[in-house]
Amino acid sequence: MNTSHEQQASEQAAQERIKASHQLDGDAVRLAHYYSGWANSYNLDVDRDRYCGPVVVAELAATMQAAYMDENRAAMAILDAGCGTGLVGRQLVRLGFQLIDGFDLSEAMAEKARQTGIYRQVQSKVDLNQPPLGFSGASYDMTVCCGVFTLGHVRPRGLRELVRVTRPNGFVIVSTRKSYAEATSFENEVLCLQNEGTVAPAQCLNDGKYLDEEDAHYWIFRVPKTPTPQQTRRS
Repeated sequence: MNTSHEQQASEQAAQERIKASHQLDGDAVRLAHYYSGWANSYNLDVDRDRYCGPVVVAELAATMQAAYMDENRAAMAILDAGCGTGLVGRQLVRLGFQLIDGFDLSEAMAEKARQTGIYRQVQSKVDLNQPPLGFSGASYDMTVCCGVFTLGHVRPRGLRELVRVTRPNGFVIVSTRKSYAEATSFENEVLCLQNEGTVAPAQCLNDGKYLDEEDAHYWIFRVPKTPTPQQTRRS
């Protein structure tokens, strides 16, 4: 059995790995290499820091479906953007969603997601910083994204691609760590999308639980019923 000292050392090492991932400047090569080495211990590391982001994002998806969408939950097509090892997918399945696709930059992380048996398909080597994604416009009833809009990972403009692949009247649900929101132009990107009519005015749950070390903002975007040229353009 681990001693208290060993447990503290393990928790500190996990936090250091999480923080180190924030220093990668969105560089696809560095990110893929880092997560290739982290994939085996990722779930345990974030569990040590009580990572509740996937639960919150999935619960928000279920709430939006129940309140605003006519489709049966099990029949809705969901895209888990930056799916990692499948933590969000597990929560979506728990809530009754079944048709889930995923993508991730890291092949090692994507393979962990495939091994869950939750996803219809999981693509790897997909860089949200380099659009377009390999998905046709308006392909999904809902797109969810947790843990991706964080320092050192995806730039705010990546949000446009998530909106593009979501069907009219669908939802895009994303988390942004507080430090990311404060250090980037994410809110400006949101305002631009709203002013263009690409998304309806966003809802935001500020300062929600995320990790022990930091809270996050949870954003809910609704895609207008009338698609914009950006949505209808195919990849």
